[in-house]
Amino acid sequence: MRTYTAKANSVDRKWHVIDGNGVVLGRIATRAARLLMGKHHPTYTPFLDTGDHVIVVNAKSVKLTGRKEDQKLYRRHSGYEGGLREERAKDVRARNPIRLVEEAVRGMLPKTTLGDAMYRKLKVYAGPDHPHTAQKPTKLEVA
Repeated sequence: MRTYTAKANSVDRKWHVIDGNGVVLGRIATRAARLLMGKHHPTYTPFLDTGDHVIVVNAKSVKLTGRKEDQKLYRRHSGYEGGLREERAKDVRARNPIRLVEEAVRGMLPKTTLGDAMYRKLKVYAGPDHPHTAQKPTKLEVA
């Protein structure tokens, strides 16, 4: 008996929509990362991108538990000396709410070129509308 290995050209990608309205950020991120990697498929192959496309809407109204709104820091560095910038989660939500979801999902994906390919299939929108209706995405409930 041989072990089945998926081929790159035989992957059937589906589209999924996750509504982030009032849902905890970590729950959205874990569900999205699992879909992007393809771990929900029986044909999951660790060295191939077998995942689906994920659309997250209402990113501006995701919920952060505890005191993360005031305490969680988002850091980025310009590459120059003294170039470290820190921002609180409430400031990031006010300026760019999409970044909250993108960074949470990005941190759960592999840190390789394969992870980059998976990340490119993530689409995040601050409001309830998205331009991907032609792909006929299925709506997912995140508890």
